[in-house]
Amino acid sequence: MPEIKRLPDTEFELMRIVWRHEPPITTAQIISALGEENNWKPQTVLTMLVRLIEKGFLASERVGKERNYTPIITEADYMCVETGDFMFRYKGNSVGSLVKTMYDGKDLSENEIAELKQWLKEKGG
Repeated sequence: MPEIKRLPDTEFELMRIVWRHEPPITTAQIISALGEENNWKPQTVLTMLVRLIEKGFLASERVGKERNYTPIITEADYMCVETGDFMFRYKGNSVGSLVKTMYDGKDLSENEIAELKQWLKEKGG
């Protein structure tokens, strides 16, 4: 798999739509899922979809007059990149520091604490 690079927010928003639909997804479905509040022109969406294809995030196939898009990069793989980048840039690659910052001053529920303990147990901690 090629190196996965961080996406600009607008391209990430399109990928989130693609990941949340059963592939393949059409251009019309993507535009519809964006909703009216975004006011993106269809040409803008098409331009960003082409960029996502060029970056290796999507595969595209023409079916009749419509284009179908299938994700190549999974959401889980991309989120590993985003999380790793965030930790490196802001928390010195420390999971403990990240968790402390996220929950500093907030009470964790028993369920959240149990989830963290389970995750640590699975990771051998």
